[in-house]
Amino acid sequence: MANKKRRWPIGPGLLVAAAFIGPGTVTAASKAGASFGYALIWAVLFSVVATIVLQEMAVRLGLIAQQGLGEAIRGQFPGAFSRFIACGLVVFAIGFGNSAYQTGNLTGAAQGLDLLTGWGAIWWIWLLGFVAFAVLWLGGHGWLERGLIVLVLAMSCVFVAAAALSRPDLVALARGSVVPYVPPGGLATVLALFGTTIVPYNLFLHASAVQKHWRDEPDRELALRQARLDTLLAVSIGGMITVAIIASAAAVFVEPREISGAADMAAQLRPALGSRLAPVLFSLGLFAAGLSSAITAPLAAAYAVTGVLGWSREPSDLKFRAIWLIVLLTGVGFAVSVGKSPVATIIAAQVANAIILPLVAVFLLVIANQSSLLGTHRNRWLSNLLGTAIVTIVVVFAGWKLVGTFRSLFSPVVTPPAVPEAPSAPGDGANGA
Repeated sequence: MANKKRRWPIGPGLLVAAAFIGPGTVTAASKAGASFGYALIWAVLFSVVATIVLQEMAVRLGLIAQQGLGEAIRGQFPGAFSRFIACGLVVFAIGFGNSAYQTGNLTGAAQGLDLLTGWGAIWWIWLLGFVAFAVLWLGGHGWLERGLIVLVLAMSCVFVAAAALSRPDLVALARGSVVPYVPPGGLATVLALFGTTIVPYNLFLHASAVQKHWRDEPDRELALRQARLDTLLAVSIGGMITVAIIASAAAVFVEPREISGAADMAAQLRPALGSRLAPVLFSLGLFAAGLSSAITAPLAAAYAVTGVLGWSREPSDLKFRAIWLIVLLTGVGFAVSVGKSPVATIIAAQVANAIILPLVAVFLLVIANQSSLLGTHRNRWLSNLLGTAIVTIVVVFAGWKLVGTFRSLFSPVVTPPAVPEAPSAPGDGANGA
């Protein structure tokens, strides 16, 4: 007799949304609103659509093929050389990308605690790194994650309320939503919004998570419909929160300004909470978002890399632990070394992920077109068209940024000519005494 149990269609999509509602999103969206008003909302909407499209491919891979993305990549490149190249590229992308994320996660969490206590962010980075290590090593951190998610959701709800209470310019908001304009100096922020929303490791994490969530559902078609709805709802809610952060920053900071730290970003919550409570809730929310992501990112990297390399995916395996430990230590090291520029550090981490995103997306597109894995659920022309467009757009913006960076590095420094001093007037100075 068929199992008639029907699971509520809310599941791993929340992991996807929670992964990008972290310090990177809060910082990038706050900077976008404070520096450029509503002009970059289109970048968030593009990123939300791109995330839904790519995560839906990962969902099909997990539910229909019953494989993670790392396992599928390994299986699609049987030759020794081609497998070495493919696996090497994925390991580099995930290892580098998650290390960059980890830097931003720890920096953001430390900024939240520093705003609350005033003890200094560097010490908090070391302590948070130790806490993340202990949780990952011991396991059983579900209760901690649930508590952190509650704080993140509370901060997110207040951002939405603050955006509504601050009376945003609806005409400018609508224009910024549909006109893809990059203001002078805004390219890095556009890439940061891409990189903090379309999270590469989520493609690996989601494909594995849907297998576990719907493992007791014998009707694969029903599970697929529920997983698609789950992804659509969760990612859309996450995008709405990101837009709310931009709108609240644009309304509060009427004149364009640079965001220098957590205290500046906390000012966006004043319309909803007042000047006393705003920094407290923002600090707790930023800390929770950073620590939860600081636990998730190394773990996701370990699952992705072990899947690609064909190693054991048991959390107690030494190789598995070695991977997340490398990501964690790299993040701590970079966060400590550049801790004096927290906003710049977090933005740079998201830009780095946007630059490596196309590599992972291309592998996903190749896998999603394999009839041997997905049968009739392989990509159709619309999925391929959207996926190709997403990769192309991100590559164009990333290339634009890289060209500008190299041009600034290698362009000659022009020293302005010295301005001759004006001749001394008669009677002026020692000679005229």
